[in-house]
Amino acid sequence: MPTRKRLGDLLVEASIITPEQLQTTLQKKAPGQRLGDALVERGYLTDRQLIEVLEFQLGIAHVALNLFPIDTKLLQLVGAEFSRQNFALPIEKEDDIIKVAMADPLDYVVIDDIELMTGFTVQPVISARKDILETIDKLTKEAASIALSENLSQEGEDEDEAPAIRLVNQILSRGIQMQASDIHIDAHEDKVLVRYRVDGLLSTDRVLQMNQFPSLVARIKIMANLNITESRLPQDGRVRLTQGQQTIDMRISILPTVYGEKVVIRLLDLANAVKPIYQLGFNKRYVQTFIELIEKPSGIVLLTGPTGSGKTTTLYSALQHLNEESVNIITVEDPVEYQMEGVNQVQVNPQIHLTFASGLRAILRQDPNIVMVGEIRDEETAEIAIRAALTGHLVLSTLHTNDAISTIPRLLDMNIEPYLVISALNGAVSQRLVRRICESCKEEYIPSAIEQQLFDKRFIKLDTLYKGKGCKTCNETGFKGRLSIHEIFVVDNEIRELLFNNRSMSEVKRAAMKNGMIPLLDDGLLKVKAGLTTVEEVLRVAKAD
Repeated sequence: MPTRKRLGDLLVEASIITPEQLQTTLQKKAPGQRLGDALVERGYLTDRQLIEVLEFQLGIAHVALNLFPIDTKLLQLVGAEFSRQNFALPIEKEDDIIKVAMADPLDYVVIDDIELMTGFTVQPVISARKDILETIDKLTKEAASIALSENLSQEGEDEDEAPAIRLVNQILSRGIQMQASDIHIDAHEDKVLVRYRVDGLLSTDRVLQMNQFPSLVARIKIMANLNITESRLPQDGRVRLTQGQQTIDMRISILPTVYGEKVVIRLLDLANAVKPIYQLGFNKRYVQTFIELIEKPSGIVLLTGPTGSGKTTTLYSALQHLNEESVNIITVEDPVEYQMEGVNQVQVNPQIHLTFASGLRAILRQDPNIVMVGEIRDEETAEIAIRAALTGHLVLSTLHTNDAISTIPRLLDMNIEPYLVISALNGAVSQRLVRRICESCKEEYIPSAIEQQLFDKRFIKLDTLYKGKGCKTCNETGFKGRLSIHEIFVVDNEIRELLFNNRSMSEVKRAAMKNGMIPLLDDGLLKVKAGLTTVEEVLRVAKAD
């Protein structure tokens, strides 16, 4: 067992953080929050730095969990929830010694707890916090998909229904195993395609015969309590399945097409719906910038980007960060994606005239501190949101623009008075999602002349780049998972002065960059340089000048 040193002292000794940063974090961290988490959240430390310090200073082995043959039964000894909360995953047992992958192997309270629970001596090894969480999710998803099949299979005993039940079980289980966000079941003239959206891209997994289609759709409708006799109108339903520690929320959408009804099932893993801000993929400098933006007592913060760029996830993470007993948080959403404890969430319903604008008006009579509007779509909603921000409320919302600075002309296009926009706007975050290189098959390569030119133009020094060559872990795609790239535009006093003096947006952008704004493309290329994604992925979502 290593010498019982404290993590903070160890990091100061290694010159990773300063004594002042340690004291600030210890004073400001939330009660019960781990020091390592608080340091990462404030941008003083990265997971990689923590691993290097513990590995070299204390001689604790580092284990890459995606390459380690984990004994999956060991998770049951402590439970997935304990492992998730404490970032501690049992991975191997030999005689009376159990090897535990830990984000903080100096957390002796957790080590003692595991030894009491299991009766074994703990040998800690170090793994990245993200890798531990992903491995726990993978292990629970595998267990849940097996249990899901068994659970659903018990529902129908009718012999004619049995093949349809088995088929739906297989399709859902496959989706959960693949960590798909959506399942598409498309009817064509002579066949049915089952496609899964994994890491943002659709791919065909299997082809079914047309005679299987009617019973398949009927089974899905029965699960979602939809009308099985109606095939001419669109229908929407919802199914929630809980298996052990994992809850899967399935949104069912059925749309009539020429050859039959198209079914799309969105899979939402509620256990991992809301991530801490430091896990959203923000640049180290941007973590603190974003926290400062959302911790302001009033004003409006906007998230921009196309549909499917992770804006809602970032909004929920911001709400989770701000969610305390002393504040009243109310949201108006379409739809309510995830239900959050301690947050009052309102579902838009146009059929009874409950729109974003009318919902927002009602919310402002409910004494809120923080208001989240799912999307600013029209002039009325924009004006109410801006005025709420100017009357002492913090307003969070989304807007469809190409970059962060374009939020200002976009709001002006909605006929909002310029002085209101300039006074109310705290800042805007532009976000895109790119696929992450698979760690199991990542390899270096020398950048081409065109790639080198792209980095040289942005004054980013570069020697090597990375790509995934394809393996079983990533289904031969070279990518596993996604990460976000960002651009954060902070409206400070200098920017406000430029805007009040009617200066051009290009001049405003130059001032913002001088004050530390990293353009979307540059943030993406820095993540390419770090080996997280590829040039092609970044250029797919961010324009080169």
